[in-house]
Amino acid sequence: SLLFQLDELMKAVDFVSVGSNDLFQFVMAVDRGNTQLADRFDTLSAPFLRVLKTIADAGVRNNTPVTLCGELAGRPISAMALIGLGFRSISMSPASIGPVKAMLTELPLQELKDFFKDNLMAPAQGTPMRALLQAFADDRSIPL
Repeated sequence: SLLFQLDELMKAVDFVSVGSNDLFQFVMAVDRGNTQLADRFDTLSAPFLRVLKTIADAGVRNNTPVTLCGELAGRPISAMALIGLGFRSISMSPASIGPVKAMLTELPLQELKDFFKDNLMAPAQGTPMRALLQAFADDRSIPL
């Protein structure tokens, strides 16, 4: 329910830390540990990315630092999405730093922001966001 009270929350706190694993589980109402369902729900789905964008935008609006941690931040393709959505602080395991850093050094930030403006609300021809993000990276030789 805090998702609908972000402005009020952020006026009362010094920072926000988003746990992407739990947030995904609660927003999508899916058990992450259920192997029969795991492949049916994508953390890079447009609806979930819209939730993350809502949180990142609220942080900017309220001048409240927002950090995202969890498995999502440690994968180059999803870290790229997080940066495009407006997150500027992500937490990951040490083993993920190298691949994510390699992606970040090649990332054209304004093009990525424009990509999300064009695709987040209505992905091109119903194409999954993961595929659109992969194509964005491939077209620009961004290592994922």
